[in-house]
Order: sequence, then C-alpha cells, then structure tokens
Amino acid sequence: MPDEVLNLTITDLIAEAKGVMVIELRAPAGDALPPFKPGAHVELHLPGDIVRQYSLCNDARETHRYCVGVGLSPISRGGSRHVHQSLRVGDTLKVSPPRNNFPLEEDASGFVFFAGGIGITPVWAMIQWCVANQRPWHLYYLVRSRQRAAFLEDLRAFGDRVTLHADDEAGGLFDVTAAISQQPSNVHFYTCGPTPLMLAVEAAAGGFPDEQVHFEWFTPKEPKGCAKDTTFTVQLARSGKSFEVPEDQSILQVLEANGLRVESSCREGTCASCEICVLDGTPDHRDSVLTAAERKKNDVMMICVSRSLSQTLVLDL
Repeated sequence: MPDEVLNLTITDLIAEAKGVMVIELRAPAGDALPPFKPGAHVELHLPGDIVRQYSLCNDARETHRYCVGVGLSPISRGGSRHVHQSLRVGDTLKVSPPRNNFPLEEDASGFVFFAGGIGITPVWAMIQWCVANQRPWHLYYLVRSRQRAAFLEDLRAFGDRVTLHADDEAGGLFDVTAAISQQPSNVHFYTCGPTPLMLAVEAAAGGFPDEQVHFEWFTPKEPKGCAKDTTFTVQLARSGKSFEVPEDQSILQVLEANGLRVESSCREGTCASCEICVLDGTPDHRDSVLTAAERKKNDVMMICVSRSLSQTLVLDL
C-alpha cells in the first residue's frame, strides 16, 4: 500500500442509476484533498486486501471531496459487490491519491466523447471541465437502457450536445463508424466503456492520428504482435542487483519473490501503478495504458505484464 494513502470518510452514497452507486469521500477534518484533473482515478482499499480503481466523476475544481461511480458487476470478484452491499455513510476507507492515465488534452480544438455504461464516470468529469472552460464537445452515451444511465438528469441540460443511445429502445447497437465519420479532422476522441465499444472506436478512428484518440480500458487490451515469452535478465541500476525472469513469471513477480517492495495494484497493465523507468534494453510492451508514442520512446514500462525484447533490461530501481 502506498505510504501516502489517505483515510477518507464516506459522506454520501447515491443510487445514481440502476446498478450504479456514487460514493462521496471527504477528509474527516474537512481538509483539502490532493488536486486532480479530469480522467484521474483513485484506488479504494476494501476489506480482504481488495484494491479497485475507480474514476473520479466530480468537478476537478472541487478540492473538498472525491466522487467515484461504481457499477455493480454481474461477475464481481468482491469489489463492486462490497461497495453496493456493505458500505455505509460514516465508514472510513483508505484511498490512494489520484493518478491520471487518461488525461484531457486541454489545448485540443474539440472533444468527442464515447461513454459506454459506467464508462461515463471519467467522461462526466471531462464534460464539466469543457463546460467550465467553454470548450466545444459532444457526448455519445451508449447504454443498455435509460435506467442504467448514470448522470442522465444532469446531461439533459446540454440538449443536442448529448446523443443518448439505449440498446433496448433502438433495437440494436450504435453505429460508431458513422458517428466518427462525421467528425472534423482536428478533434480528440476519448472513450471509456466495455471492450467491444473500445475496439469499435479504435477501428473507426484509424484514420485519425494516434495522439488524437484516447482510451481508458476497463479490462486489459489484447496485446498485438507480442514476442514469444522467453527468459531474460533484469538489472536494477540503483541497487546493483540482477535477476533472471523466467518465461512463466513477470518482472513484478520475480522482484517480489526476492524481497523487493514495488508499488502495484491491478497486475493487468491497466492502472500504471507499477510503471518503472527503463534505462537500457527494449521492453515488450503489453500494457493497456501507454500510447503508441510513449511505447516508441521505450523509457518506461509496466512491470506487471510487459517483458523484454532484449536479453537484458536495466531498470531504474
């Protein structure tokens, strides 16, 4: 657990939509919280050593509270089920400070958001930023039914800036390709939601520069063109230690087995908490966080899933 973990009090629990709970968290003494920008998430440390990442959905100008939206997963491994069934106002939770792997490009000419279901949570924070800063935006909000659409009442105020598609009313899925084909060439796309939506936007936006297309993945993205898993050596520049990483273990697992404490959380390459600087060697990037441009630099990697294309990797540890 990070040393700077916050102890926050649950001050409100809101049933925002069917299967969606919004948790409001504040410092017990009313102190200001560490600032965040739209797209940021926090980690909630729940009973049973369960740690889950949830996007902040409130206005980033607020310093007195964090709000996160949690969708009840039908295949919950304990996180969302505990939030929906066991949390109470007045409870104290350990919360890691905000981290942002989905930052808003504030100088963009315009913003087009695709939110699938609970993927609206980081997007709602982004929309509030756009409104406050008078920036052009449009939201495509894709849900199974209106009853499951969080923040729908707030979004109604924006009229035709919001396109709501409910599968049960439309009788089918939304045409992502048609929507993207109507967009000007200089907009930035931000997408958060289920994997099928992410893949549909990724395919339809293939003609736009990579730096204009942004994703927040719920589940690990299937890596493309990965090399075969082989044994390699990882050298730790600061400690001078060196370890062999076998084909059936991750760098993170090897370091932990040798008594090294490295910050980590999701162990799936989606949260970036285990990001480490690479000083030498070529990583085999298998995460769902880094952009194409960041991968080309090869100066950081997620050691929970990524491996090595070179025989040796030198890490800043």
